Amino acid sequence: MKIVIIGGTGLIGSKTTERLRNKGHEVIAASPNTGVNTITGEGLAAALAGAEVVLDLANSPSFEDKAVMEFFETSGRNLLAAEKIAGVKHHVALSVVGTERLQESGYFRAKLAQEKLIKASGIPYTIVHSTQFMEFLSGIAQSGTVGDTVRLSSAFVQPIASDDVADAMAEVALAAPVNGTIEIAGPERSRLNELVARYLTALGDRRKVEADREASYFGARLEDGSLVSDNNPRLGHIGFEQWFVTSARK
Repeated sequence: MKIVIIGGTGLIGSKTTERLRNKGHEVIAASPNTGVNTITGEGLAAALAGAEVVLDLANSPSFEDKAVMEFFETSGRNLLAAEKIAGVKHHVALSVVGTERLQESGYFRAKLAQEKLIKASGIPYTIVHSTQFMEFLSGIAQSGTVGDTVRLSSAFVQPIASDDVADAMAEVALAAPVNGTIEIAGPERSRLNELVARYLTALGDRRKVEADREASYFGARLEDGSLVSDNNPRLGHIGFEQWFVTSARK
């Protein structure tokens, strides 16, 4: 089966590509640096010719409100239009747990706009809502850092390792469309400030982490349940300790 992965050279895309190729499928890892650009449309028709499944794993290069909205709307429209012409039978998109709850944030508004385009396209689809990737802990810490102090929300998170995300995306790609949303999460739930403190301590980073209920997360204030799923998520197998030992220092 021919499968096209938009964002196929990124963190999740490259791992998902490897898993699907190992199962014997023809996989096109599409991205601007391989000549496929969903913003301009360059290379889309050729890449999608004969494809049965498309995975959209691309992310905006900018999280600024206007830029991120333009990225997901333009990319989504171009990609879905090209899929219709190519006769794609299953569109799979990676989104974020809590998207609909965090509409104060320009990033989450843009992700919701992307999801609405998919649902209105008429193409059979599956949207995968994922919790935050463990690989993002460093960036989250940096986003809350002022001097030697990191101020972060004490809301709950349940981060998932990128290997577990790639396993889930490969499985969904080979399954029938659900024409709805499924959710994936890591095996352990923690408070954001406590997990980042644990991460920094493990790194030997001496920054002090403080809980701040008013600290924003990509422009939105978090409640305890904003970033976690209670909707029977598929759970990954890799906990923080295992991830840190095998991946965090790479």
